[in-house]
Amino acid sequence: MTSPAPRHAIVLFAHGSRDPLWHKPMEAVAARIRSQSADVEVACAYLELSQPDLPDTVAQLTGAGVGSITIVPMFLGVGRHAREDLPELVTQLRADHPAVHFHLQKAVGEDDRLVQMLASIALDPTEA
Repeated sequence: MTSPAPRHAIVLFAHGSRDPLWHKPMEAVAARIRSQSADVEVACAYLELSQPDLPDTVAQLTGAGVGSITIVPMFLGVGRHAREDLPELVTQLRADHPAVHFHLQKAVGEDDRLVQMLASIALDPTEA
């Protein structure tokens, strides 16, 4: 008898802000993912200025039995946070949770689909 595949989660990772309204787009993306895929858990995590941070989010997910986590950097630009800080955090998470599979995606700003979508919005702002 084969064991079931580990539960999977997506963590939307962003910089963070003290302004509670700043979080709304992140929460909207998380809600959209939940509505499109009921079998994937979704959480938001922040580098600074907001809670929860990435280690706390991962601890909560792994404590709930999640064995596979995809981290999606919600950065348009690929600055120091995406190039250095986040990979260092993920290295530490892998050491702290060796039984968990972590997949770190590229920053969303590096995805041609998002670039095309932003260009389309700029060309036709009334579409929304």
